[in-house]
Formats: sequence, structure tokens, C-alpha cells
Amino acid sequence: MSYLYLAFAIVSEVIGTSALKASEQFSRPVPSLISLVSFASAFYFLSLTLRTMPVGIAYAIWSGVGIVLISLIALVLFGQKLDLPAVIGMGLIVAGVVVINAFSKSVAH
Repeated sequence: MSYLYLAFAIVSEVIGTSALKASEQFSRPVPSLISLVSFASAFYFLSLTLRTMPVGIAYAIWSGVGIVLISLIALVLFGQKLDLPAVIGMGLIVAGVVVINAFSKSVAH
């Protein structure tokens, strides 16, 4: 169940970040509200995740998956492109998340 909560947290954070870009520094009310509600939802679901998953592991997954998703959304919605070093760096982050999930035996206390 913790991975489901974490998935909701990640999706909420990605929606919030996308809306934050669209809010134009909180000058547009609807994207600003979407951003605030999404970030609140993200932290709520992250708090549920942390009941059973160590914070370091949860945050590594959150940030790794979030970086990739928001980069894809930025490309599709905002036309922002990444250069090769950025893509390689993200690949290393994803590889780290895979290693954590495949091999870590950490548990929450």
C-alpha cells in the first residue's frame, strides 16, 4: 500500500509543479489553486507512505520518478528540451532508484 500512496504523492507533486509553471508566479488564480491543492495532497500521501517506508527511500523514489515525469511534461506542454548531460544525469538518478528498490533491505522503524 505504501507504493500506492507514494505513486499518488508523486503524481500530485508533478501536477502541482506543472500548475506552478502555468501559474506565472501565482498571478493566475486557477493554476495557483491547483498547485497549492496538489502540493498539499502530495505531502499528505507522502506522510502516509512514511508510515511503512524509510524517509530516505521514499524521497529517493519520489524525486527520481518526479524528475523524469516533470521533465517529460515540460517537454510536451512547455516545449522545454534537455541536453545530453541532463539526460545522462537523470539516467543516473533513475539507476539509483532502481538499485535502491532492487537491493535495499531498509525498513521504517
